[in-house]
Amino acid sequence: MWIDAGSRYETAADNGAAHFLEHMAFKGTTGRDARSLETEVEDMGGHLNAYTSREQTCYYARVFSKDVPAALDILGDILQRSVLDPAAVERERDVILREMQEVEGVPEEVVFDHLHATAFQRTPLGRTILGPAANVRSLTRDDLARYVRTHYTAPRMVVAAAGGVDHAALVGLAKKALGGLPSDGPSTAGMVSAAPAHFTGSEVRVRDPDADKLHFAIAFKGAAWTDPDSVPLMVIQALLGSWDKGAGAGAASSSPIAPVATLNGVADSFMAFNTNYHDTGLFGMYAVADPGAGVDDLAWAMMKAVSGLAYGVDPAAVTRAKTALKASLLFAQDGPAGVAEDIGRQLLVYGRRIPKAELFARIDAVTPAVIQSVAGRYIFDQDHALAAVGDTSGLPDYTWFRRRTYMLRY
Repeated sequence: MWIDAGSRYETAADNGAAHFLEHMAFKGTTGRDARSLETEVEDMGGHLNAYTSREQTCYYARVFSKDVPAALDILGDILQRSVLDPAAVERERDVILREMQEVEGVPEEVVFDHLHATAFQRTPLGRTILGPAANVRSLTRDDLARYVRTHYTAPRMVVAAAGGVDHAALVGLAKKALGGLPSDGPSTAGMVSAAPAHFTGSEVRVRDPDADKLHFAIAFKGAAWTDPDSVPLMVIQALLGSWDKGAGAGAASSSPIAPVATLNGVADSFMAFNTNYHDTGLFGMYAVADPGAGVDDLAWAMMKAVSGLAYGVDPAAVTRAKTALKASLLFAQDGPAGVAEDIGRQLLVYGRRIPKAELFARIDAVTPAVIQSVAGRYIFDQDHALAAVGDTSGLPDYTWFRRRTYMLRY
């Protein structure tokens, strides 16, 4: 069950509600208490879970084919008839607060939360998925119920399934299990239009001189899901690539940054990323390195590779990147879970599932000239957002990075 709902559609007052509901989903419905839910799923040998992102929420089950009707009935029951018992709400607060403490101990999560907060400041997309601790402590059962009534509506939901399942039978089961969903409520398109995600060139540095590693990310405004430039940016992400010192590829990696990263061990890892949203995106690079000496060399190599795309790119590298991108898309769907996820997400963002042949044709249409043109629009002399956590003393300042969005030789 994919729902076009997440932290982006929350207000400052209820930020964190979508994630809170994820925790409350399996605490009981009007027809099943928490113990009954657990027993029913365990008796099927199944798995039931949920997760939340900035724009989407997913409740999913993995079961044997014969148990698809029961699984869909359970999911429908959870989405429409969760009790949201006040006592359970109170108990779950501490669980979520502990989860927040755990997340704060994961530098990558912290960096990307700060990156969104500074890049999309003063817009809902800049809020975190978990929300502020003050909200976790203050959200009530009525707040959560109001969020469900507002956002858990039929036009914003998709039932996706893959594996041993018959489509016609699934449609019939969905009508039976989800017939009570409301069909009215605010559309996501209207909510995005009312609060668009404006990109702001800015930075945030959380300095910790005692940290063993420096984690930082630099990002530019990217493309929306439906923007034609989203595919070239996917190819650019594959072209810039990723590298980890534990992988063993070393300087032989296809990434243009790997030779510098391996020199004198200036980096532990780096990766390019390309995140899409309904009306915007974030494109950039994330790296982990030892603080101090060598960080400026790593930053130099990253910016040279990124900004250099606007001046031209090796055709062989583009061909290699397109092949790697196709392979990663296929590997991500190696199994029913990946296929179901692909179906659900694409139906929410595109209104249809794009056939692989069509997607691969769009990837094949990306030429070196297209890469250069897209890089010229998204990277060349464009403002960036930067977030860093650790000993940031050796990391160049904002102006240094900004100048290198248009300087090829420096």
